[in-house]
Amino acid sequence: QLQLVESGGDVVQPGGSLRLSCTAHGFNLSRYSVGWFRRAPGKERETVSHIRRDDGRTHYADSVKGRFTITRDNPRNSAYLQMNSLQAEDTAVYYCAADYSSFGKGHELWSYWGRGTQVTVSS
Repeated sequence: QLQLVESGGDVVQPGGSLRLSCTAHGFNLSRYSVGWFRRAPGKERETVSHIRRDDGRTHYADSVKGRFTITRDNPRNSAYLQMNSLQAEDTAVYYCAADYSSFGKGHELWSYWGRGTQVTVSS
């Protein structure tokens, strides 16, 4: 059974940091590009960041550039999203996704999805 499991979501104050984790079960995540997406209340799902499967190239939404960092740990079959300088606008459910060929592409093209983890930025 192919499964992605996110963790690390929490309530944090503005300016704070969180690290989200995404672990794959039942398949080798290193063979796939990994994406982080988010959906805020009342909004469409949007790209946060991607990391490509072969060369580790990264892609970030303009809204998170310089604040968020995507990485992967192939021996742990996992990927991570380090989020710094969090703002209220970052409040959303964050989803991890994997796909062989959808680096840089919209969420509708990604094949495998986790159930999401809630990030709330509030004072």
